[in-house]
Amino acid sequence: MERQFTAIIEKRGRSYVATVEEIPGVNTQGRTLAEARRNLKEAIQLVVEAGRELGARERSREAKRELITVGVSVRNSSPLVSQPFPFPLC
Repeated sequence: MERQFTAIIEKRGRSYVATVEEIPGVNTQGRTLAEARRNLKEAIQLVVEAGRELGARERSREAKRELITVGVSVRNSSPLVSQPFPFPLC
C-alpha cells in the first residue's frame, strides 16, 4: 500500500531538516536534499511500523481493525512540489 505525505524540507546551515506535516514527531536531517528525503522516508516507515506494533500489543483480542478513508481539504499558501513517497507502509 502506498501513501503520500507532505514533506517540509528546509535548508539550515550546511544541512537540510525534514518533517512531515501529517505525522507529528517525524523529522530528520541530511547533508543533501536527496539524503534528507531518503531519511524522511525511513523515519515515516519506522514511526508507522512502531505505532502498529504498539497498537497490536495494547488492543484486546475482540478489537476490530479496519481501514477507513477520509477526505481532507488542503489549505496551503505555499506551492506544493509533488514528490510521492513510493514505499509500502504495511
